[in-house]
Amino acid sequence: MLKQRLLNTLIWFAVIVLALRYQWIFALCIMGLIAGGLYEFFCLIEKKGIPIYKYFGMAIGVIIPLSILFEFELTRGWELLFIFLALVSLFILQFKRRDNSQAIVGISTTLFGILYVAWFLSFLIKIRNLPAGAGYLAAVILVTKSSDIGAYVIGSGFGRHALIPRISPKKSIEGALGGLLFSVIAAVLSKPFLGFSYPRLIILGIAIGILAELGDLSESLIKRDCQVKDSGSFFPGMGGVLDLVDSLLFTAPVFYFYMSNVLR
Repeated sequence: MLKQRLLNTLIWFAVIVLALRYQWIFALCIMGLIAGGLYEFFCLIEKKGIPIYKYFGMAIGVIIPLSILFEFELTRGWELLFIFLALVSLFILQFKRRDNSQAIVGISTTLFGILYVAWFLSFLIKIRNLPAGAGYLAAVILVTKSSDIGAYVIGSGFGRHALIPRISPKKSIEGALGGLLFSVIAAVLSKPFLGFSYPRLIILGIAIGILAELGDLSESLIKRDCQVKDSGSFFPGMGGVLDLVDSLLFTAPVFYFYMSNVLR
């Protein structure tokens, strides 16, 4: 298991380096992760017997990062209009179904999946498009994934007290603190990318670390509700696509809005 994790980590490190250098590789990676993450999410929901619109949701999910990548905006509030049109389309699709049972749940869950996976992860593209965005992207990924690594390493070796056992029995308080420590260290090491003062980097590391762990716990809650251990098996030893990106789903949007405010 550890060897598989290390191998996948090395592979993704190489992919991230290439993605930071070449924008088209980065865009392909994000679209692939969104498509895979949505597929896993919708498959989990289908196991609960909820009638969702899987392929429609996946199509919309891929269009979102494409529209951001090519800066396609019909209006300043294009994203809100896009969400509105997606919701209307879901109602039209429901009109064609003979069975109206769980219509609200199906429509709501499909839209939730689009927002949770596609929209949140698309903020990585927005970060990449900022001035000096490659450095910012490297920083948010480094700090976020360092939190994941710290939580796993410290939790595996020293975890004694359960964090929230009804959501994730294996996550510990010690692991959560380890994740925060690693994220702070990574934030300090990210100074060349961000240029912030050390106190500011420490605060940023704590904030991203907390958000990363909330993202991880949120995905664990979804998996617990669907009664599965991993979202998928795409990455041996690590689980599925959602298991890989769950922490970034919360850190990327907040980091983007923070950096957008700083750059004004």
